[in-house]
Amino acid sequence: MLYPLKFSPILKEKIWGGRKLGEIYNRKDAENIGESWVLSAFTGSESVVANGALKGQPLSSLIDTYKDALVGKDIYQKFGNNFPLLFKLIDADDKLSIQVHPNDATAWERHKSFGKTEMWYIIEAEDGSELTLGFNKNTTPEEYADALAKGTLETLLHTVKVQAGDAFFINTGLVHAIGKGILLAEIQQSSDITYRIYDYQRKDANGHERQLHNQQALDVINYRQSEHTKIIYQKIKNEFVPLVNCKYFKTSFMEFSNRQFLDYSETDNFAVLLCVGGQFELKTVNATLTVAKGEAVMLPADTQIVQLLPEQSSKILETII
Repeated sequence: MLYPLKFSPILKEKIWGGRKLGEIYNRKDAENIGESWVLSAFTGSESVVANGALKGQPLSSLIDTYKDALVGKDIYQKFGNNFPLLFKLIDADDKLSIQVHPNDATAWERHKSFGKTEMWYIIEAEDGSELTLGFNKNTTPEEYADALAKGTLETLLHTVKVQAGDAFFINTGLVHAIGKGILLAEIQQSSDITYRIYDYQRKDANGHERQLHNQQALDVINYRQSEHTKIIYQKIKNEFVPLVNCKYFKTSFMEFSNRQFLDYSETDNFAVLLCVGGQFELKTVNATLTVAKGEAVMLPADTQIVQLLPEQSSKILETII
């Protein structure tokens, strides 16, 4: 019988990574960790169950075995054994490269991959931390190429100050970058296709600059002035507040200090609860488990009622399709 599934995080070193993720997962020796892949079926970076009778099983094997009982009939008919989403935490101890992601059509044509639409929820942010989100004015491909060649690209880009609790929708084609001092949760299509267009002439541990993808990016970029990337929402405690409702996923946020009962009896798809603050105990008819900051739990499609008991105050992102 299926039950709520937790997964072991996959930690990835990055040139811009820091120590926060190592601290979250109590791995004190983990340095320069830029990403935790919290829930993934991506080849080479696949999540493995961390609790219960299915402990040690990879996510793709579970989908192959349980099919629509795990992910839902509609989702299994559409995606088969391919899990459609990827959940991450990102710790930017330095600024990330300026980059852009292709849409489904381009990603499939060039890479046989999903595109990469994503959203960000800011968990922590140092004073003055910024995101880069598109252009500060309508820009032509010629202006962009000229600024890139002259090393003045940053003068064309739109930046915003951020604080904990801010959320952003990153559509394909939007030039973007995460700035120094930000810890965020990222929910995205299951894709690792990134076109890096500027990296500040940084060098890796071997003294090499990282590869750029400027030719591939040219016909992917949205050159219009940036708008509507920040998600405006009411911070109402003890109830879900919608953040994103796109064709790839629906994500809501809840900060709660009281016992919660979530009813999934009318849905036939999986749900994922990602803890972005505090921790809570989760109970169903066949399982009880603790979910801490940085952990996700996948609720199988046949889940009915879920009870959440927070330790003081907890914050979660709920994602469904």
